[in-house]
Amino acid sequence: MYSKLITSMLIGLDGYKIEVEADIARGMPSFNIVGLPDASIKESKERVKSAISNSGYSFPLGRITINLAPAALKKEGSHLDLSIAMSILEANGVTIRKIPEELIFIGELALDGRLMPVEGVLPMIISMRDLGFKDFFIPIDNSKEASLVSDVNIYPAKTLIEIVQHINGEKLINKIESSFDINLKSPTYDVDYKDIKGQESMKRAFEVAAAGGHNILVIGPPGSGKTMAARRLPTILPDMTFEEAIECTKIYSVAGKLGTDGLIIHRPFRSPHHTASEASLIGGGRIPKPGEVSLAHNGILFLDELPEFSKSVLEVLRQPMEDGEVLISRVNGQSVYPSKFITVVCMNPCKCGYFGSQVRECTCSTSQINNYLSKISGPLLDRFDIHLEANPVDIKNLQSGANERSSKDMKEAVSKARDLQAKRYKDDGIRVNDELSGSLLKKYIKISLEDEKILKMAYEKYNFSARSYNKILKLSRTIADLDGENNIKTSHILEALRYRALDDKYWRR
Repeated sequence: MYSKLITSMLIGLDGYKIEVEADIARGMPSFNIVGLPDASIKESKERVKSAISNSGYSFPLGRITINLAPAALKKEGSHLDLSIAMSILEANGVTIRKIPEELIFIGELALDGRLMPVEGVLPMIISMRDLGFKDFFIPIDNSKEASLVSDVNIYPAKTLIEIVQHINGEKLINKIESSFDINLKSPTYDVDYKDIKGQESMKRAFEVAAAGGHNILVIGPPGSGKTMAARRLPTILPDMTFEEAIECTKIYSVAGKLGTDGLIIHRPFRSPHHTASEASLIGGGRIPKPGEVSLAHNGILFLDELPEFSKSVLEVLRQPMEDGEVLISRVNGQSVYPSKFITVVCMNPCKCGYFGSQVRECTCSTSQINNYLSKISGPLLDRFDIHLEANPVDIKNLQSGANERSSKDMKEAVSKARDLQAKRYKDDGIRVNDELSGSLLKKYIKISLEDEKILKMAYEKYNFSARSYNKILKLSRTIADLDGENNIKTSHILEALRYRALDDKYWRR
């Protein structure tokens, strides 16, 4: 007695077709799974056996062999339980009708036959739909994310019995309708930049960062509003497009952090503690999962008190900040996760926090200051487009009743600048100025001979790297976009240079 069904498995965010073959032959009772299964699938033998028996079906007594093909691909995850159980039931004649091979079964089984929610349902359904499959049986608790996919039939079930009854035509499962809306509602926030008194230069820097997707480093004494400004950055970023929202939702689905939520409409804001490990930041594990840099995709990665992080952890940030993706390698293959985000970091200038402050005297020695600042290496520092110094707020600003610029006003300016970039780069596969590189940088950034001289002087004075030089050009383009200018002017170049001239005070003393 033989059966063959189809399920799926993820590598990164890509779903692959997996054939589940069941053969029940005469002989001593045994239950073997072949096809390069990992430990979680080997354990599924006990779950499947108990689920079938406790659902009221007889478990076959012969020699049972389950083959998971292709054999060269390492099979991982408990979501294969349902397909294994259904293939055994069909081979044993429990299903009256032959199960069509175009049906996809995804789900983990509890010992009593209940279907348990699994991770990665959304990307699996999208990938299998793209391969031509339309009908999916999934756990009912995964319904919300599954309903985001169009042009498919989703059958959510609570138990193994419900699926068998549906296949036999005894009691049909109501399929769920797609409930996605490409016109997303604007997210709401409890914080606003108008809460910050004064600090107009800091607000401007964050506005530039949001408009061009630039990384920003803020250094200053305690209480100067660094963290307050950073946590308000999501309020001025443009609303996510439907495509961006789907990208984020797929990542959170794979990471098991989607919960009962459907589509993610808020741009991610990830703020890992300074005790975070390399694996938690970049991703990894026996079955590779996305880390903080991927969970921040299309949003913000915020690292507060940057020098308190392990130096090795900080150094692994360099590659995803530059490439916009993370490659996690294992013996059995590689997983790639996207990681395009704005990096925002805040730090004190020294251990006591008051080096260079005019408000309070620093108690650190020169060696202590140097050791503290040296935790941020030159290559990492070079990857931040904006280096900003935050100064203490003046008492006049705190007591002033003047209206501060709101997040709404800043978001409108940022959105207009992003719209200009979207039109400019519509045929180039990039979205924001920070993604410009190589030939595209030369194609879209033109400056006058006078401005070239200014940049040459600054390059020699501050010992800029080639990367820093290119970042200044990209910053200038963003500032021009915020001003609604087609051409980069001298004022835009000078403002961009101000965001890169801070190093002399702290790192090149």
